[in-house]
Amino acid sequence: MKLVAYNPKNEAPLFKLFLLFAILPILEIAILINVGELIGGWYTVAIVIVTAFAGAHLVKQQGLSTLIQAQQKMQAGTMPGQEMAEGLLLVIAGVLLVTPGFVTDGIGFLLSLPMTRPLIAKALVKHLPLNVVNTSFNGNNGNFSQHHQPHSTSQSDDIIEGEFERKDKSPTNPALKDDLRKPE
Repeated sequence: MKLVAYNPKNEAPLFKLFLLFAILPILEIAILINVGELIGGWYTVAIVIVTAFAGAHLVKQQGLSTLIQAQQKMQAGTMPGQEMAEGLLLVIAGVLLVTPGFVTDGIGFLLSLPMTRPLIAKALVKHLPLNVVNTSFNGNNGNFSQHHQPHSTSQSDDIIEGEFERKDKSPTNPALKDDLRKPE
């Protein structure tokens, strides 16, 4: 188990999660009750069920389309970064669309529609700090080879790759790993 020391910077993400998991369901319940009073409870339930099925169908259709685009880019020898971001948005949209509620359905449809999803994916890729392994595709059925790039200034400089040989302790007989001389 890893213990994390208290840090005031850790409170902001926890507060956002609190808002997401505590406030959003309360908002959804309030909206469902108000809509149920206006059009009737069974109609409200029917709308929630229909939007879940329609959303699942839309996410499946858009997911297959995005997968085909990603495969085409990989075969052309380019990295499908935009399609990967769109795929992530489709996963989030799928979860939101099967969650009962009008607010989650609205956000889910926004993330899954082919008019809005590419725009949101571009903004997501642009604003999130991403550490991506730089790869070069050779176009042979998605096989790729990795090329090493120099570390960027945003990465930690604590990691140094290399080999070393200890001069103070060397085995008298290289065949015996545990036979080490004492330093002189």
